Amino acid sequence: MKILNKVKVLIVDDSAVVRQVMTNVLNADPEIEVMATASDPYIAASKIAVEIPDVILLDIEMPRMDGLSFLQKLMTQKPIPVIVFSSLSEKGSQIAIRALELGAVDVILKPGSGNRSLMNPDVVKAIQEGVKIAAKVFVKKRSGKIQAHTNGRVAPKLSADAVLGQVSNKSMIKTTEKVIAIGASTGGTEAIRQVLEPLSHDVSGIVIVQHMPELFTKSFADRLNEICSITVQEAKDGDSVIRGRALIAPGNKHMILKRTGARYYVEVRDGDLVNRHRPAVDVLFRSVAMYAGSNAVGILMTGMGDDGAKGLLEMRQAGALTIAQDEKTSVVFGMPNEAIKIGAAIQVQPLYALSKIIASN
Repeated sequence: MKILNKVKVLIVDDSAVVRQVMTNVLNADPEIEVMATASDPYIAASKIAVEIPDVILLDIEMPRMDGLSFLQKLMTQKPIPVIVFSSLSEKGSQIAIRALELGAVDVILKPGSGNRSLMNPDVVKAIQEGVKIAAKVFVKKRSGKIQAHTNGRVAPKLSADAVLGQVSNKSMIKTTEKVIAIGASTGGTEAIRQVLEPLSHDVSGIVIVQHMPELFTKSFADRLNEICSITVQEAKDGDSVIRGRALIAPGNKHMILKRTGARYYVEVRDGDLVNRHRPAVDVLFRSVAMYAGSNAVGILMTGMGDDGAKGLLEMRQAGALTIAQDEKTSVVFGMPNEAIKIGAAIQVQPLYALSKIIASN
């Protein structure tokens, strides 16, 4: 059966091998069609003049014009959803974070070896799904100023049970300290910046899961630490959750809230993918329900899929204040909408209201 309205993709990369491999991977999905490829941004611009793609896969380091310059021009003239294609390196991750600030909707890692090999069906699926998600994102015009297919079996979608046991019904002892737990995915990097930047150093301790590859989370945290009054850092195992500090879960690791006496701290660990993510919002939220209970605030923000919805419900059932970002201010309304549908959110709030809510708890 012929699929109408396929997602049309333009691949921009100076490597002919990468262009061919990614063409094969994307065309293997019946809902995606690679309409063209380009070896640099000038050729890409000529392709866009003929036909506008639904999504652009964009390399950063290219001849004649780098990807960031092209992205900035694109977002100020003809906004199109862009996924940045980056290698797994500290320099690459810093540049990718800059690309997200310029308006890219997501970052995916270039195929490599080991767990990132295109022989891994989960990797193939993640790339294909990422492109289809990006096609649904409405990209706003910016000002010039900055603010291989495999027939292998895809792993089953696991719940937080794969990492943590069920939330117990025992009542939590009240403390004077609150914990703010935030989960986000597509569109979350910019949304989290807008939430954290206005906060003062006496705000309650914050724990965050943003779906992002390893190394990228450190660059993201470092960037936020530069522009925020509070301390923002990539979490390390055993880090305390204290006032004036936000801990961001490392890419490819789950982050779990723990408590000993009156002290909250995080445990960073390996584990199965949950909702096909690691870190997973559901894992963090379940741990917050278990160890903070009514001493917590849970906020589920923009993102595709349903990760975090069940965990937010568990937080609500444990007595926490639970909030979902509203549709109007979400880049993708998937995750918060799933939480709303199952009754997990006590409140539905716009992005611009979240900082004040956090500051008051």
